[in-house]
Amino acid sequence: MQDLIYFHIISSLVYLAIIFLAKKGNLRISRFLYFITLNTGIITTASYIGQEGGVEFMLMYALALPFLTFSFKREKHYIFSLSLFSILFWILLYVTDFNLITDFKIDQNIASRTIYPISIVATLCLVTFQLIYFSYQNAQHFSNIHYNKDEALEASTAKSKFLSTMSHEIRTPLNAIIGLSHILGDNKPKQDQIENIEALNYSGKILLNLLNNVLDFSKMQSTKIELDEIPTDLSLATKQIKKIHENSCLKKGIEMNLFIDDDIPSVKLDIVRFNQVINNLVTNAIKFTDKGSVTLKIEKLHQTEKEITLKTEVTDTGIGIAKDKQKTIWEPFTQASSSTNRLYGGTGLGLPIVKNIINTMNSDVFIESDINKGSKFYFTLQLKIASTVALKKEKTKKSHNFDGKKLLIVEDNLINVMVGKQILEKVNFKVDVANDGLQAVHKIKENNYDIVLMDIQMPVMDGYTATKEIRKFNTNIPILALSASVFMEVKDKINECGMNGFIFKPFEPQDLLNQINETISKK
Repeated sequence: MQDLIYFHIISSLVYLAIIFLAKKGNLRISRFLYFITLNTGIITTASYIGQEGGVEFMLMYALALPFLTFSFKREKHYIFSLSLFSILFWILLYVTDFNLITDFKIDQNIASRTIYPISIVATLCLVTFQLIYFSYQNAQHFSNIHYNKDEALEASTAKSKFLSTMSHEIRTPLNAIIGLSHILGDNKPKQDQIENIEALNYSGKILLNLLNNVLDFSKMQSTKIELDEIPTDLSLATKQIKKIHENSCLKKGIEMNLFIDDDIPSVKLDIVRFNQVINNLVTNAIKFTDKGSVTLKIEKLHQTEKEITLKTEVTDTGIGIAKDKQKTIWEPFTQASSSTNRLYGGTGLGLPIVKNIINTMNSDVFIESDINKGSKFYFTLQLKIASTVALKKEKTKKSHNFDGKKLLIVEDNLINVMVGKQILEKVNFKVDVANDGLQAVHKIKENNYDIVLMDIQMPVMDGYTATKEIRKFNTNIPILALSASVFMEVKDKINECGMNGFIFKPFEPQDLLNQINETISKK
């Protein structure tokens, strides 16, 4: 019995040492020593007192303790190993008939009448304390989660509002640039002006692509991309891509090559998203290549009656990407090195967007690259084959003549009003203008219009409120939103307030006229 007393005196000194280590910041070592000392103390005491004393039940406290003192997320292996440690000692006590440490036992009457009740009460108190403390920790944890969730939602809402406003503020003048370039191109310009007009239109589209990259990245964080698959002639689409990028290659003195198999049929594909992928990859290839060539290659791997598998490659002879950087380039706002942004510019969003779009198309994009030898980005797509009838229907440019139909433009930007009027009057619309939502409400009360083009963000009264007011006295007139925002919450609000559809700014004139024609036809 004297040995047991000496053992507990030594254990007390060890506990003091553990406290000292913990205060010094050696938490992991101190926790391990504590568990070993606690378990050793319980089994040693249980061996001296015997089964009648019930001291072994305190191993229940030791068994549960790791769940309170270690992180379940980061230190799961410690929790399970230390809990198993306690279970193993408990089993060994029963297997050795409580002679694990010593076969000496104190008086069994004392053990059963005095020590057993103390052991049971102490175990119950300790386990109850654990349960209460564990419940408190859980409540605090879930409270933090709820608080963090609210903060995240507020931050997300603020971000969406900011991006929606910025989208509107940038897209509105951009709509004027692209619209005016179309109008200038349609007004029989002189031969020496055509190149300048094309450059203006191309610059607008490049700026739009940059804006779309930022907005697409924001959308991809919160929602899944929706694909709009239409019949597509890939040969024609890729030739247009080559034409867009040839000037950039000529300026740098590099070649732009295009290889596409001749026997690829028309396919069902979201050509806008596909072009976004190819443009991002080709733009990067040109940016990082100072000599040699950039090559876009599309080849057929397999074809059945209804489907075709295509492999697309973009290869360059540029600076290449180090092996250890080939995983990080897919992360947002990341480039291959710190000098890349300084020397070549860029947002670091192109490749993450490429990966997201290709993933949405049920594939993945891969890279092969060596420093100073160039890079190859490639992916395969399994696509449905489109009928030639559907392709012809898609490619047919519709001619419009609205024969004196009345249209109201509700827009506060005077340049956009000018652009819109010129596009619409060319197809024989009688165009009226309101510069805010309140003016629109009064005009619609006093006049009969065949359709309304309603801007969203305006002074005095916005487009949502104006539409709600109009729907109180006129439920039939078609109203199309002119929206510079691409966020789902804006689309939802457009539908909720009673509009019939929306057109994104900046728009292609042909897309605008097609949408107007379709909406009027449903009237």
